[in-house]
Amino acid sequence: MCAVLIVLFVIDSKHSKNNNLFLSVSVDLSLVRFITTELTRGYFLEHNEAKYTERRERVYTCLRIPKELEKLMTFGFFLCLDAFLYVFTLLPLRVILALLRLFTVPCCGLSGSRLLQPAQVCDVLKGFIMVLCYSMMSYVDYAMMYHLIRGQSVIKLYIIYNMLEVADRLFSSFGQDILDALYWTATEPKEKKRAHIGVIPHFLMAVLYVFLHAILIMVQATTLNVAFNSHNKSLLTIMMSNNFVEIKGSVFKKFEKNNLFQMSNSDIKERFTNYILLLIVCLRNMEQFSWNADHLWVLFPDVVMVIASEVAVDVVKHAFITKFNDISADVYGEYRASLAFDLVSSRQKNAYTDYSDSVSRRMGFIPLPLALLLIRVVTSSVKIQGSLSFMCVLLFYLGMITLKVLNSIVLLGTSCVFVKEANMEEKLFNPPPSVASSRANSRAHRTKHVHVSPQQESTADKGETSLPSDICQPTNTAENAAPSFPKSDSDTFLTTPDEEDDDKIINADTGLEGGGLAHRPPKKDLLEIDRFTICGNRID
Repeated sequence: MCAVLIVLFVIDSKHSKNNNLFLSVSVDLSLVRFITTELTRGYFLEHNEAKYTERRERVYTCLRIPKELEKLMTFGFFLCLDAFLYVFTLLPLRVILALLRLFTVPCCGLSGSRLLQPAQVCDVLKGFIMVLCYSMMSYVDYAMMYHLIRGQSVIKLYIIYNMLEVADRLFSSFGQDILDALYWTATEPKEKKRAHIGVIPHFLMAVLYVFLHAILIMVQATTLNVAFNSHNKSLLTIMMSNNFVEIKGSVFKKFEKNNLFQMSNSDIKERFTNYILLLIVCLRNMEQFSWNADHLWVLFPDVVMVIASEVAVDVVKHAFITKFNDISADVYGEYRASLAFDLVSSRQKNAYTDYSDSVSRRMGFIPLPLALLLIRVVTSSVKIQGSLSFMCVLLFYLGMITLKVLNSIVLLGTSCVFVKEANMEEKLFNPPPSVASSRANSRAHRTKHVHVSPQQESTADKGETSLPSDICQPTNTAENAAPSFPKSDSDTFLTTPDEEDDDKIINADTGLEGGGLAHRPPKKDLLEIDRFTICGNRID
């Protein structure tokens, strides 16, 4: 028995040795084959052609973003410049003409006609606001403010500058509402029921707003001036790095076309405001150095650095936003056409707002406080003495008027081209939205929600489920409630397609047609989006 066990053990050991030898040989063969396969294997990109084509288009879109963005920025910059120059050039002349009419119409015995047209009333109010606020600004000591800010630490100044940027946005948001309320209160037809507190309280609120906003911008410019004059330039570096923090706060968020339009308007306004702040800083520094031209070259590198960082941040921010949200670079052409539409529509006979006010609402750029601060700085920096100085001021004023007229002519011609390319001519002849139509539209949108009838309640009690007709056919209610305006293909040109596609996908899954998602807010046309309209999930 023991011999049999010994024989079986010997045989089993021989078999195990043979198996180990076979496994080692097979392992060697598999390793060689694997290495050979890795060195010689191939693949075909055309098997996934759509994916790689999309990736290539994304690269081309990122390469097109700087050019398309700068086209929009340049066009928007000249729009802001036109509205800004209007305050210095045409507004004083319009105020003088309005005052002459105010004094001459009663003397001529024309009692049946209106003393002033609504636009002239608004111009006179703007002129009075500027005069009162300038007299109040004359009591503000710029030198004391400069030394008070310069005595603070670097970190404290950095925090102050960030707080001033936030406060500037809040002031711009509420300030345009204050000015619009004043203009409407002063020009509202008398036969309507009085629903306001009076023109004088609105006027005082407007004066207080413009004065406080001008003071805020003055503190902002003073902080920037301190950063320029610091020895180690640490504050200027920190303030420039603040622009790159903006990339982190905006790139990794979901954006749609309307949100991106708001951000583009904000960037245009911010860039133009920074240019004016840099101009103020240069004026104050040149005054301190007795207008020595050599000191201007000392400031030049810092000015270029600030502008270059602003441009670089805008390009990187918009490039990655369009990449992450699959937005084409052609959308900036639509934004440009929308801004051009505002300029062209303000020149129509049925215009219901001034162009400077339209730019204020669209971009959040209010030229009155910034112009007031620039006038205050120029008058305190430049001393006018003698007849020759007055002649130079007169020539400078005529030059500004020439620049304003030429800029307006070029902008108007360019805007007409943009509007024509976007097929938006028919919208120019549509009547402006009235209060009745807006209320009717709001009622129509409210009726889109689910309405349960008694019959449906009874069916619900029985356990049956049915879809009300209000959900299946919401468009009929909207058409009956709102007046019908002429429509064209351009009505859907500047709308966001993302929401429409999402609605179609969800409706196809749920089996609903048309208004299956009636609880959603209606799509907003880009012409209805201003700087402070809530679009989606952000106000930017």
